[in-house]
Amino acid sequence: MFARRSNSDPVSRGYLRATRFAPASIARCRLQGALGALSLSLATAAATGAAAVGAVWPVQVQAQALSGLPDFTDLVERVGPSVVNIRTTERPNRGSRGEMDPQMEEFFRRFGIPMPGMPNPNPGRRGSPRGGEDEQPQQRGVGSGFMLTADGFIMTNAHVVDGADEVLVTLPDKREFKARIVGADTRTDVAVVKIEAAGLPAVKIGDTNRLRVGEWVMAIGSPFGLENSVTAGIVSAKQRDTGDFLPFIQTDVAINPGNSGGPLINLRGEVVGINSQIYSRSGGFMGISFAIPIDEAMRVADQLRVSGRVIRGRIGVSLGGQVSKEVAESLGLGKPTGALVQGVESGSPADKAGVEPGDIILKVDGKPVEKAGDLPRLIGAAKPGSRTTLQVLRRGATRDVAVTVGEFEPERPRRAASGAEPRDSATSKLPFGLTLADTTEAQRKELRIRGGVRVEAVEGPAARAGLREGDVIVAFDNQEVADVKQVAALVKKAEGSRAVPLVVNRGGSTNLLVLRSR
Repeated sequence: MFARRSNSDPVSRGYLRATRFAPASIARCRLQGALGALSLSLATAAATGAAAVGAVWPVQVQAQALSGLPDFTDLVERVGPSVVNIRTTERPNRGSRGEMDPQMEEFFRRFGIPMPGMPNPNPGRRGSPRGGEDEQPQQRGVGSGFMLTADGFIMTNAHVVDGADEVLVTLPDKREFKARIVGADTRTDVAVVKIEAAGLPAVKIGDTNRLRVGEWVMAIGSPFGLENSVTAGIVSAKQRDTGDFLPFIQTDVAINPGNSGGPLINLRGEVVGINSQIYSRSGGFMGISFAIPIDEAMRVADQLRVSGRVIRGRIGVSLGGQVSKEVAESLGLGKPTGALVQGVESGSPADKAGVEPGDIILKVDGKPVEKAGDLPRLIGAAKPGSRTTLQVLRRGATRDVAVTVGEFEPERPRRAASGAEPRDSATSKLPFGLTLADTTEAQRKELRIRGGVRVEAVEGPAARAGLREGDVIVAFDNQEVADVKQVAALVKKAEGSRAVPLVVNRGGSTNLLVLRSR
């Protein structure tokens, strides 16, 4: 993915020629054209007695064009001291993945890319594994963060600190501290850590409601461990539906491994987001990155600081895909809107209230549900135990359903505090890059599901589909599954299919993914 071609490769030579020489040719052509135009302008000006005006005009236009570009230098000086580098370590006997470069591992693990056995290109880096010292803690990830308060509270991504035995924070002035994880919420990918220090330069929090598409923004972080690196771009879109509980900010700011957890900053020097994800078909930056809106992140951070966890509402429904135009027209909706209920958990608040599979939820307490992703956010924001009114469309007629909101179970740490999490059953490696295991009775009870298989590892098509370690597949190709044996038969049958729908339970939330053979 990140392999470098040698200059002896004819393809590489062609690429190098194109990139090195084509711009120069274009520049020469433009220069010749400009000189010709300038000569003509001077000749005309001389004839009219206005040579000075004709010579100055192109320079004025160029100065006006350049004056419209933002200058980030003051922002970097102001916000840069608040951005930190975060390194995490783990004991090798807790199932570390070998001597992969930690920045690459963080990237592959977060963005669902297969993790090949890559050598460490920086064997001399501080904290990297050294041969023959397996008993020593090994570096497992690199990320970024920023200071929320002067007394040492720092915000970052949950995936940066997930499963770490030790968190090390390096300030821009090179001071290093061991950090305590105050709390992490994997459902929104927000975490708060604390260092024992005072007088730190806290960031200024911005208002994402004022953020506009096309607005210039800047990121500061530690891509590939290069501390306090600055990149810039514009806001490409808002309200991108890429998260279970959060609408993301899309930008074209360059984000790479190690940027995770760093701030997205507007031209007023305010933090408007946390850089969290990228979209990529190759594994490298492709001009699309996503940031968690800071207002949503602060709500999560406030709860983490108070109680160490986030309390969310739930009603116990699983959702299908988006309501299609054809379905909307057939039901008289006018436009595709609402959340289609695919299943209702037995004994859940939705079940007790009378919600049925096939219902389309249009509103929650009068707030419209424009798309399926809006429902878990609206319900998640409701206080457990409160009464919520759902407007549902059922068999062509709308009705109101009163539901008493339940509470999401607290998230379970991915690893036990001492030692690796035990395997409850043998794993099976299947096509599509799937490694699966049967779920235990305790796991099914915890997630409130009747069956399903647990994802132990992913690569290839499974990784590209967005599956993650720890997910539970409850339906494969529109069939509910009970064990690995059943999935293996369905996988064999679906190997020639172009697209296979999956229903996946991730931390108690239902997701619909599409598995493609390539």
